Amino acid sequence: MSPQTIEKLTEKNRVVIAEDQRFTLSGISWNQYEILRATLDENPGLRMAYLEGTLELFMPGAKHEKIKTTIGRLIETYSLEANIRLYGCGSTTYRKRAKERGLEPDESYCKDVEKEVPDLAIEVIITSGSIDLLDIYQGLEVAEVWFWENERLLLYRLQGEHYVQIEQSIVLPKLDLELLVRCANRLDQYDAVLEFRNELRSRQSI
Repeated sequence: MSPQTIEKLTEKNRVVIAEDQRFTLSGISWNQYEILRATLDENPGLRMAYLEGTLELFMPGAKHEKIKTTIGRLIETYSLEANIRLYGCGSTTYRKRAKERGLEPDESYCKDVEKEVPDLAIEVIITSGSIDLLDIYQGLEVAEVWFWENERLLLYRLQGEHYVQIEQSIVLPKLDLELLVRCANRLDQYDAVLEFRNELRSRQSI
């Protein structure tokens, strides 16, 4: 599929879509991936995941974008209230040619100082894709990855060449994940952030 064809498809998707949309291509070289990524950089919302010749194009829906933004706002609120230097990198494209891997996280953060590779990446899973995202993150050497799926968080930490599931974040060890999940599941985003901030402040005053 040519970049022009893909651009026509994404042009049609520049309206608000309710559900995630995915399209997978096989036999894509690294150079083709880079050309497509560069060609389509101006298409808002279009994300790509590349793993050893397989390319998945992903257009997130409204539900996906709402929850990923809510989680991002909660984490950023926590960093300010807890006086933690956290730098948001958003959906920056991370690539490593030698490992034939590349993607754009839903949200990503560096702790203490800005870095080439984030300390934490977050993925919202509404519909499953065909590529193992942890396999990509392993090649990119991202230390910690969170998955939001079925209204809960699953945390993974890179140990050696593999990820292991963990119960508490290493990047944000004092973050109350139960509180974060509860607030992230609120229907109103503003109320979610307000409840989260007020709860954090009430604990500090005890």
